[in-house]
Amino acid sequence: MGKFLLEIGTEEMPSRFLSGIISQLKELFETELKNAQIQFKDVKTYATPRRIVAFVEDISEIQNKEIKKIVGPPVNIAKDKDGNYTKAGIGFAKSHGVELEDLFEEKTPKGVYIATKKEIGGADTREILPDIIKDIISRIHFPKRMKWEDSGFLFGRPIRWILALFNTEIIDFEIASIGSSNKTYGHRVMGKGPFSVSSCDEYFEIIENKGKVILDPKKRLNIIKEIGNKEAQKLGGRVIWDDELLEEVIGLVEYPLPLIGEFHSKFLELPKEVLLTSIKTHQKSFGIEDENGNLLPYFLCTLNIEPSDMSLVKKGWERVLRARLEDARFFWNVDNKASLEEWREELNRVVFLGPLGSMGDKANRLEKICEFLSDKLAPELKNSMKRAAQLAKVDLVSEMVGEFDDLQGIMGGIYTKIKGEDEVVSNAIYEHYLPTGVDSPLPKTIGGAILSLADKMDNIIGCFGLDMIPTGAQDPHGMRRQTLAIIRIILDKGFNFSLFDAFSKVFDTYGDIKWKNSKETTLTKLREFVAARLKGYFTSLGYETKIVDAALGADIDNIYLAQKRLEALKQFSEQKDFENAVLTFKRADNIIRKQGISAEGDLSDKFDMDKMVEEQEKKLAQAILDLDKKWNDLYGKEDFIELFMLLYDLKPVVDEFFDNVMVMCEDPALRRNRLNLLYALTKKLSTLADFSALQI
Repeated sequence: MGKFLLEIGTEEMPSRFLSGIISQLKELFETELKNAQIQFKDVKTYATPRRIVAFVEDISEIQNKEIKKIVGPPVNIAKDKDGNYTKAGIGFAKSHGVELEDLFEEKTPKGVYIATKKEIGGADTREILPDIIKDIISRIHFPKRMKWEDSGFLFGRPIRWILALFNTEIIDFEIASIGSSNKTYGHRVMGKGPFSVSSCDEYFEIIENKGKVILDPKKRLNIIKEIGNKEAQKLGGRVIWDDELLEEVIGLVEYPLPLIGEFHSKFLELPKEVLLTSIKTHQKSFGIEDENGNLLPYFLCTLNIEPSDMSLVKKGWERVLRARLEDARFFWNVDNKASLEEWREELNRVVFLGPLGSMGDKANRLEKICEFLSDKLAPELKNSMKRAAQLAKVDLVSEMVGEFDDLQGIMGGIYTKIKGEDEVVSNAIYEHYLPTGVDSPLPKTIGGAILSLADKMDNIIGCFGLDMIPTGAQDPHGMRRQTLAIIRIILDKGFNFSLFDAFSKVFDTYGDIKWKNSKETTLTKLREFVAARLKGYFTSLGYETKIVDAALGADIDNIYLAQKRLEALKQFSEQKDFENAVLTFKRADNIIRKQGISAEGDLSDKFDMDKMVEEQEKKLAQAILDLDKKWNDLYGKEDFIELFMLLYDLKPVVDEFFDNVMVMCEDPALRRNRLNLLYALTKKLSTLADFSALQI
């Protein structure tokens, strides 16, 4: 067993590329080595701004061998009437490098064919690797790719060197006009190189000690956090770590050296959010706070070099940040002199989206939507929510948000609070852009949740009405993200209401717009879109797909109730007799779906006891009638677990009905009454789940 090492040296790669490259490279090598029948223990991958590395441990020096049966042409084509091989048979043997005596006849379901057995594999791994490597390098995906040399090869950044070793031997190949070698380069300043690498094991020692490169991103992360925490503790504070920023910073450095900088305490008069955003956005640095969460006049930055004069470098970072904080302080002072009503008026001159009017128009719609949602969800907040809706977007015309667009909503909440609005209003505005992503925090307040729903529903209806519906990977207006946000908010807050009644109301608030889709088409397409997002969300939580399909098949209009039904159905599915129960109720459902369609006129859940002949149908009818009140009571209490348990009481009666009663009898009146009886049953069942989706 051996070791294999590949290093692709590049111009500085954008930080956002690196995490994806690491996972891709590992997956590609594991897949291609397995496909090539090359055994290995593990593939480790690393990345820095200037290099991508794959290291394969315990890799077999020889490809696995296997005997493979190869089927050729039919016997009547491969042989003539006398049993001699024709050109087709001879050609088959020749193409596979075997003698005619190595051929044999193979019986298959399609007839008798000529076949042979051939040993494949057993090649030297060193001979196979060049093609594998070139294929893998060409398949690495980047958000953007560059072309920089005559062959036209595309990659995330120009390739400058390639190191490829199997134990001590160079794996020889060329890609992008660069030939492989045993040469590597270190840190651009502190360990430039080149360095000759005689073996795979030696590479790691050379790259870290001579090249001054910390190859492993996890190790770079640990260095930053360990030193950062120690330095902050010396100041009586703690670093405000930001995972997103941390990932970016470790992708910017090859030799991380954390450093504490300082800024003037006068800037602490600015809101904490402003200071942290400025520190993060302009300096890729972290704020430091005391044990009470108050910001301290320090920041943690990360150098990519060990400077000869640390104090000089520190002053440089501080000087740059000071200029940015002076700008923020100026914006803060200007904004504090403006009035909310002036800003609200300015929104009329800010375009929302194409033909959908201004942000002022949007504010008016949000007021109506919030009034509607508040009536349903929190009537006591209605007046505050109407005010919050009118002011939700005013910070878009502020100086601060003009400079830091990440502070949308946040600054609105801060400014409205300073300018005298009540806490419900300011908190709602502060939170109404949440959640901003899959793992983003949700609004903490009911007001924030309602305003967030209103804002996102308005955006979604606008885009769907204009037929700006996401297709494939294209979703420029974030419809998937916003729909998922709506789902998460509803479930987090337990909001029990009709989503599509609300969407219908939102459509109406737009008034006279030249839509591309009618209201009916918009809501139909939106229902399909929401159903897909709901299914994806629930399956991501670990629910079985068929259980999700069945629960959502009953209804997706009330997301809160849909989740309760889903959890109840999951528990029902874990019962011992679940499969038999499902088969019983699926049978009733199938009859209605197939035979009910051919019945004259629409079926009804009203059946006539006087028209019943068989004892078993009378028994089922009485069971359904007896069930009615209990069913309605449990449904009103949203006790879906007990509702599913009732089906076990009903199952024996339904089984007896099917065993003894002919539903599709010749008598039209009798047949129709029996269909209505089953329809009454399936109508109740359909409010719990779509049993046809439960594939048993």
